[in-house]
Amino acid sequence: MNSISGFELSQILKKDIKEYFTTLKDTFQETSGKAFLVKHTRKIDTIIIRVYNAVLQEVFGEYQPDKNSIPITLVALGSYGREEMNSRSDIDIMIAYKDVIGFNSKEIIEKILYILWDVGLKLGHRVHEVDELRDIAKSDITIKTAIMESRFIDGSNILWGKIEDKIRDIISDNQEEYITAKIDAREKSHQKSPIMMEPNLKDGVGGFRDANTVFWIGKVLYGISHNKELPSYIMQESDYREFRLALDFLFRVRSALHLVTNKKEDKLRLHLIPDVSKMLGYEDNKKEQMRFASRVISNLKIVNLYSNIWIDKMIRDIGIYNEPKTYLDEWEPSTLKQALRILNSNEDDNLKVSTKFIKYMIDAKRPEVIDKRYYSDIKNIFYQKKSHIVIDAIASSMLLGYLIPPLKKVINLPQFDGYHKYSVGIHSMKSLYHLEHIEDEFLLELYNSLKKDEKAMLKMVVLLHDCGKGREREHAVVGASLFKDFAKLIGVKDDLIEIGNKLILQHSTMSIVAQKENLYSHTTIYKFVNIFNSKSLLNMIYLLTYADMKGVGKDIYNSFNSGLIRTLYDYSIEALAYNDTISDMSKRVRKENSLKRSKRFNNLSPKIQKKILALESDLFFIKYKRDEILDIIEKTSQNSDDWYNIANSKFLSIEIMRRDNLNLNFLLNQLSYLELKNMDIFRLYDNNKYFRLDFSNKIDDSLLFNLERIIQKALIVKDIKQPKNIKLKKSNITIDCDYSKSCATMQIVSPDERGLMAFLMGIFDRLGISIISAKVHTHKHKIQDLFLIEKNNKFCVNQELIMEELTKDIIS
Repeated sequence: MNSISGFELSQILKKDIKEYFTTLKDTFQETSGKAFLVKHTRKIDTIIIRVYNAVLQEVFGEYQPDKNSIPITLVALGSYGREEMNSRSDIDIMIAYKDVIGFNSKEIIEKILYILWDVGLKLGHRVHEVDELRDIAKSDITIKTAIMESRFIDGSNILWGKIEDKIRDIISDNQEEYITAKIDAREKSHQKSPIMMEPNLKDGVGGFRDANTVFWIGKVLYGISHNKELPSYIMQESDYREFRLALDFLFRVRSALHLVTNKKEDKLRLHLIPDVSKMLGYEDNKKEQMRFASRVISNLKIVNLYSNIWIDKMIRDIGIYNEPKTYLDEWEPSTLKQALRILNSNEDDNLKVSTKFIKYMIDAKRPEVIDKRYYSDIKNIFYQKKSHIVIDAIASSMLLGYLIPPLKKVINLPQFDGYHKYSVGIHSMKSLYHLEHIEDEFLLELYNSLKKDEKAMLKMVVLLHDCGKGREREHAVVGASLFKDFAKLIGVKDDLIEIGNKLILQHSTMSIVAQKENLYSHTTIYKFVNIFNSKSLLNMIYLLTYADMKGVGKDIYNSFNSGLIRTLYDYSIEALAYNDTISDMSKRVRKENSLKRSKRFNNLSPKIQKKILALESDLFFIKYKRDEILDIIEKTSQNSDDWYNIANSKFLSIEIMRRDNLNLNFLLNQLSYLELKNMDIFRLYDNNKYFRLDFSNKIDDSLLFNLERIIQKALIVKDIKQPKNIKLKKSNITIDCDYSKSCATMQIVSPDERGLMAFLMGIFDRLGISIISAKVHTHKHKIQDLFLIEKNNKFCVNQELIMEELTKDIIS
């Protein structure tokens, strides 16, 4: 390069850098992982060297001395120094110099920096006189670490030798204090960024900071240049290979992340996964994206595991114990079975299983596939007071899928639902933790009331409740099946297996019902109680729901939804006393399931389907056959106006659908000459009411035209004329305002009298009483009428007035 100015060079380099960055994606496809980072590092080195050469040419011209004679050295720091710098990371350099009178070093350095800034590189720079390096390093642990990672770029080798001497002094200075500070910083970083659905690849658990901490401590204690140089008693070669493969994959992910976002980005955010995974060669579909995300989580765990092991060995080597000593340190199990028995003998509620013991578990002898020799020990895990301690130790040793096979496919399975914060495995373990650390006093009382076997079964259910995820079939169904087989294998009692099976099948039901359904509807409560039909089951689903929601993330189980769940629980406990209603609800649920299997039902819009299943009246589902229900619904959906139907074959039957109240008083009064045998009234949806009136006999066909006119008039007549009084006694009438939170019932049993229903309907209409459903039946001149009535301030508070109207002038 002959007599080129700094300005001219910056323009050339700007163009060069722009072209370079446009080709990075192609380069990445050819060379990824650590090799891509090294290649990028070399490119930046080349740019910096060109700038330095141009500045020396400009300053010295044809009298330029040898570089070794110029007391300036350009040094790469941090990730740039380690050759792990990503494409959008800051370029950290240090320009070290010796203040020699014969050289205007500071002016040269300024020219270097001006051109580098002008070129557009994201530069993080330090300028230090070589003799001040040690004092600078003492002032800040971050600066000390950066200097420890120094790598020669260009300049004086003589000065670089002096810098290396300073670095050795810096490394030997306050070693224990430095190591302790780095371990503390790592722990704080882990607390801030655990492995979540959007992991931090740099500072989070298993991120590059873990690998770097191994290097920093190894550099201080053993003077290593790379982690693979650690002593063999610290690092096994096979462990390093696994660690290196995992780290290399994470390097690829972070590089792709920078290229996709075109900025410095360390978090693998959910919305970036499709593009990042595609760049890494995964197919563009959800299954492949989940496989990619699962692999990210798995590799983060591998990096974290071996970082823990090596750091623990190194600091034990110099007498620093980061973990409290426990009775576990006295054991060196040679088989995994021994390790399990040691863990299961733990009586310390706050035991922290040491990394040393985890390493023994990893290296312990075990069969290729878990066999019956282990079943009793696995079962015994769930009988421990703090089972989560044992499960966490098994998970830390990467043996959870081996010892608990139902979890094998979901341990690192991501959850892209926007609700869960963790992968399935971590969520499940956190849920188990919260079951054993209940903060709610009432729930703790319920938990303590469980028998020993029930507690163990519930712990197993909490751990396995999501083990069916990631399959094509509904995850609760798959999970229940996996639980059943596993529980039977390890010797859980059959009755407990059936309870656990039901809990996993329905594990999200309580949360959904509490937060999405009307808790003041008797239908909601009795449907729920029909599933959990004992206090014991209600207690267990309540505890499972608590643990599940607490395991999702912070503040998911909060004062609002916990109140709703408690309300559902309390109402359900009350409802258990009404066996007949629960029996009716069982019939209703069977009919609903029959509807759901029907093609006709599934052809209806989802909105209509939901409205049908939410109908208040159980009797509507119990009394009518599936096809009859669908006939009524289809007619209602197809007709924008009211409709009616008259059948007059064996007996007279009238069906009416009205989008408002029907003047039933008028209709019954007009037909009082006929004997009413049965009447149904059902409030459906969108203010539709279905009426069906069945009479004892058929009528002459000549009367049908007049009957139609009467029905049509009943659809439009608004006046309410009270028919003749019917003599009822108070003893004939039973009102139950405690039937449910939203409904009351009224039952009338008395001798039949023509016009009785017209009389009742007149009173109901006049008093504004809203009937949800009515079952009117006449047999042997005796009526048995049951009305389900909307509980509002016109019924329950007016019981005396209603009773007075119904029994006027009659002495009971």
